[in-house]
Amino acid sequence: MRLPLAVSALLAATGPLFAQTATNEVSSGASGGSSTIKQLLDLGYEIKSSLPNGSKFIVFMQKDKAAYACEFVTVARSRCESLN
Repeated sequence: MRLPLAVSALLAATGPLFAQTATNEVSSGASGGSSTIKQLLDLGYEIKSSLPNGSKFIVFMQKDKAAYACEFVTVARSRCESLN
């Protein structure tokens, strides 16, 4: 399936366009915070899968045993929440 590769290439090419800047630490869903795809990519998370959901994509990211589900609306708008 080429969709995950296309989303990965798009994110890598347009990283500087993200409205939010990366932090050293990812906020957890339990604390009420959310992260962006760019923040997770900067921390070494990998895109494992993506699925279309209307006008958005749901992107699943993983690093070691930690996993996130992200709502990808546009290059400048994404939101991720922890799955663990």
